[in-house]
Amino acid sequence: MGHAGPQGPNGDPGLPCECAPLRKMIGEMDILVSHLTNELKFIKNGHDWCIVQLGVPGIVQGFDIDTSYFTGNYAPSVSIQAASLNQDEIPAFKPQGDRTGTAASEEEFKAAAKLHSECWEELVPVSQLKPGYVDTCHNYFSVNTQQRFTHIRLNMYPDGGIARLKVYGIGQRDWSVVSYNDHVDLVALTNGGVCVGYSDAHFGHPRNMIGLGRAINMGDGWETARRLDRPAILKVDHKGILQVPGSEWAVFKLGHPGVIRHIEIDTNHFKGNFPDSCKIEGCTLAPEEENEYISVKWKAEWKILLPPQKLKPHHRHFFSATSIELTEIVTHVRLIIAPDGGISRMRLWGFPRALSS
Repeated sequence: MGHAGPQGPNGDPGLPCECAPLRKMIGEMDILVSHLTNELKFIKNGHDWCIVQLGVPGIVQGFDIDTSYFTGNYAPSVSIQAASLNQDEIPAFKPQGDRTGTAASEEEFKAAAKLHSECWEELVPVSQLKPGYVDTCHNYFSVNTQQRFTHIRLNMYPDGGIARLKVYGIGQRDWSVVSYNDHVDLVALTNGGVCVGYSDAHFGHPRNMIGLGRAINMGDGWETARRLDRPAILKVDHKGILQVPGSEWAVFKLGHPGVIRHIEIDTNHFKGNFPDSCKIEGCTLAPEEENEYISVKWKAEWKILLPPQKLKPHHRHFFSATSIELTEIVTHVRLIIAPDGGISRMRLWGFPRALSS
């Protein structure tokens, strides 16, 4: 408690002053903040950053930095760097649980320093972000590179909030460590497979079929709209396959040219809307030919890989080498379903091969 203040205009002494302890407290806080700021600048080198291992290594084509809900505390600027690391270069980090409200530990800083991430290739230079309002929250950045990356470093200047980071691109496996005797899913997203064309994707995109694991629901697969050219009276052939005039298709570029020996078609979750039948065709195309066929909606010289097969609802269908007619190297496949419906996953197991020059 302070002493009584000077007399007021009526001659009465002023009220006791209680600000002295507050001045002392504020002064001590100023000193602490100053020390803390200096320490943070020393540790963080002036800005915040994080290192992210990509779920699927590959060629990065763009980023979406989403600042949703961060309207007054969003990160003002960011930059993004990237690198391709071997497994033995990645330091081990112990799971720490919920770390909200804390910074990286000294051990984590030392482990991260071994990566020299500040020297990684810059994909996005320092760029301003917009606040997290509905019409400004998505900040898109395109990237033009053909290099394969496994990790990215997101820098924000100097700090602030980011709601989501999305990395767009094409998965790519390191085929230099894959033997020609290895049996791999040549069309898998993780191995570089990509959907390059389709006739209809009303309820679900065909690229879902080459995703990870089994589908979690129908929305995680490919499903078309119902065709309107179904005949009024349905007929089947001697194999029980519906004879219909129309069909739907999707074209995929394999992650690596190869010879396909086993096929899986999974109609998981599709119980009343699965296709009656399917068939698969294959071909071999050079990159310049691919662009040409995209423009003509894939009217290529296809060869039968898997002849028409009757499908069942909510079922995994496996086709061995005895069912496969094409034994040549292929780069692209076309899945055709009749008349329409949904498929959750397609796996094309085979052996990678080099194309003859």
